[in-house]
Amino acid sequence: MPLPLAAVFADLPDPRRETANKLHALTDILVVATCAVLCGADTWDDIAEYGETKEGFFRRFLPLAHGIPSADTFARVFAKLNPTRFAQAFGRWMAAACEGTGLVPVAIDGKAARSAPADTATGCLTVVTAWATANRLTLGQVAVPDGSNETGVIPELLRVLELNGAIVTLDAAGCQVANAKLIRERKGHYLLAVKGNQPTRHAVAVGLFEDALAVEFAGVTHDTHVEFDDRHGRHEERSVTVLYRPAGLPDEWAGATAVVQVCRERVVNEVRTSTTHYYLSSHAGTAAELGGFARGHWGIENGLHWVLDVVFGEDGSRVREKNAGANRAMLRRVAVSLLRRAPGRKRATTPTKRKKAGWDDDYLLQVLQGITG
Repeated sequence: MPLPLAAVFADLPDPRRETANKLHALTDILVVATCAVLCGADTWDDIAEYGETKEGFFRRFLPLAHGIPSADTFARVFAKLNPTRFAQAFGRWMAAACEGTGLVPVAIDGKAARSAPADTATGCLTVVTAWATANRLTLGQVAVPDGSNETGVIPELLRVLELNGAIVTLDAAGCQVANAKLIRERKGHYLLAVKGNQPTRHAVAVGLFEDALAVEFAGVTHDTHVEFDDRHGRHEERSVTVLYRPAGLPDEWAGATAVVQVCRERVVNEVRTSTTHYYLSSHAGTAAELGGFARGHWGIENGLHWVLDVVFGEDGSRVREKNAGANRAMLRRVAVSLLRRAPGRKRATTPTKRKKAGWDDDYLLQVLQGITG
């Protein structure tokens, strides 16, 4: 029986030189490492130990001509492996699961591994990830190089993603004219947050709504959606208003067709708070649809970032070598994607699924089939 994961690495260039010391096939190394991280391994020694323990399982699918690689071999290969190409290999695999599902929302956001020092704007290893929020899949990632920040690598990530049929959501750091143009050139749509840290753009968005309110929306093409949420001791009201092609929308924004205002009022323990956010969109969707995309952007925090820290301990990772750190980060993101989609009992959590995959080989195969199945 073929292992779908093995095909993911078929075209991935091997970074090692052809020498007599090159004993292990690249696919063998990457498959074992991916399964090991998915099943609970957190260090190179863990990965090697897992491989040796499960060698009989892996021999059902892999040649393993020289057995299971050592911890040092895993570390050396991941330190040499091109992180961008590695992420692309996984991204292509996971993108296939998003086909035919309508407009796919893709949230792009960065996350730091605080315990892995680096000469970046955050002072540590930082990875910017593309996360399909509805499909709960990692579509790609780029590590921030030394001397740079999240904003600087977003275009690099956009260029390697398949954006046809996607709507990309970005927070204010990614609200750039160049990003909007790049997304549209790649046949995607965008929903970009406009905040006060960009005063000119923010003032334009606020002004467009003030003008519409001044005439009580007379002659202004618009849509509004309001929803309420009462649970866990809180009351929340969300109001979304969309202006379609309003006069005064800057021409520099490629394909911009709508400006979105999201107002949220929350009452918790009789304390009332309210916020207003603005977005620029190339997709002229309904207020309900665009409001859902805006709210869904933060699914990357709960659906990915939180799990990476709490379940996989990413914030405590001390891998210092840049390539190795970025590649290990990708393995963790793949594991989250697979486990979030894996079958399980109604109350089965991601940590429980991770343990079960380590205990039960048949269940591990079910998890790995989660993308293509």
